[in-house]
Amino acid sequence: MSLRDDTRRWRALDDRHHLHPFTVFPELRAKGSRVIVGAEGCHVWDSEGRRYLDGMAGLWCVNAGYGRERLVEAARRQMAELPFYNTFFMTTTPAVAELAGKLAEILPEGLDRVIFMNSGSEANDTVIKTVRYYWNLMGRPEKKTLIARTLGYHGVGLGSASLTGMGFMHKPFDLPLPGFAHIGNPYHFAEGGDEDPETFGLRAAGWLEAKILEIGPEKVAAFVAEPIQGAGGVIIPPEGYWPEVQRICERYDVLLVADEVICGFGRTGNWWGSDTYGIRPDIVPMAKGLTSGYLPMAAVALGRRVGDAVAGAAGEYAHGVTWSGHPVAAAVALENIRLIEEEGLHLRAGGPIGACFAERLATLADHPLVGEVRAKGLLACIELVEDKAAKRPYPSARKAGLTCREHCFENGLIMRAVRDGMILSPPLVISEAEIDEIVTKARVALDATARDLGR
Repeated sequence: MSLRDDTRRWRALDDRHHLHPFTVFPELRAKGSRVIVGAEGCHVWDSEGRRYLDGMAGLWCVNAGYGRERLVEAARRQMAELPFYNTFFMTTTPAVAELAGKLAEILPEGLDRVIFMNSGSEANDTVIKTVRYYWNLMGRPEKKTLIARTLGYHGVGLGSASLTGMGFMHKPFDLPLPGFAHIGNPYHFAEGGDEDPETFGLRAAGWLEAKILEIGPEKVAAFVAEPIQGAGGVIIPPEGYWPEVQRICERYDVLLVADEVICGFGRTGNWWGSDTYGIRPDIVPMAKGLTSGYLPMAAVALGRRVGDAVAGAAGEYAHGVTWSGHPVAAAVALENIRLIEEEGLHLRAGGPIGACFAERLATLADHPLVGEVRAKGLLACIELVEDKAAKRPYPSARKAGLTCREHCFENGLIMRAVRDGMILSPPLVISEAEIDEIVTKARVALDATARDLGR
């Protein structure tokens, strides 16, 4: 059977039996799935032999790049020694114990107790339950409301999707559940107008204080936010935003949760986005870069205030799943962290390669479709607009971002479209030559998109 025949068969099976995430199924059926069969470094290949520069590191996660034999060998070795055992019944495994200790070593100060899960969604459901459990332990059961942001993304579980602020994820599923509130975003390009960015950042932080006072500080349990908002459109907060948020949380005794699912493990130029912005979180959920996407794994780290209360409680912490701390995933995560540390990948986005990424992407700002290019570390967004001077986006029916995304694929580049923002989050191992490849291919895609839009 030829590869072409294989591709037809895989697409037919996929169409008939596989329900993809976040998909309009008639559109997928009309086009057919793209079948990815191989990867190396920063590139992936499909079943028809096309090569793509993966500007999204899978889905924000392949930080160490594809084809790392050390990670493959770590999984093989652990599978041979102990393919699985659970962490219930007062039991652990060496890989889990070592990983917990290593995370405590690299996390921001004081975050030294870790709960293992399997995805960012599970991690944030764990955050919600643990926050509520903590305030119950403190004898303050009325402190239950969690505040997040309208373009914050925290997962797809009933709880984590309620924490997520995106309306299109709420309406079909009768969400959010009670006990969740949302505020605006530090999104200067879309909401700041002519205001100085730092002034706008302080005003955006003030929305948190206003919401706390509206609900009542005695009822607000936590504020949950990404250091840089990822799936909301790579929203980079202005200077001053995070220090003011920290002050507000401390003033009203509100737990601060820094969602590091995307920002963690070197994406912003430090181990954590919290390090980059000087955040002192009480709780940190993480996933994605924890294993560089090689196996599913997530974790929630608790600071001493919450962690000591949970670890010291007389009653049972009645939470966990079968795969909590899976030994193979833990072994891969531990080796991944060692690899990142040894190669300095956790600092790379904050050094010359991050500067190169920002500088060369900035050359796209002269394109007639581009309203702004913003970057931090190895995260970036190219905002597409109908009117540059007014910063006016295209009507959603024009599908500017999705049109550009398809032209990127046709040209061998993977960029994600969030509304009309073209998102980049490449592997941390990316080279200057590969950054140039991104910029060259992005300009070709922008030109093709402009033609389609009649520009």
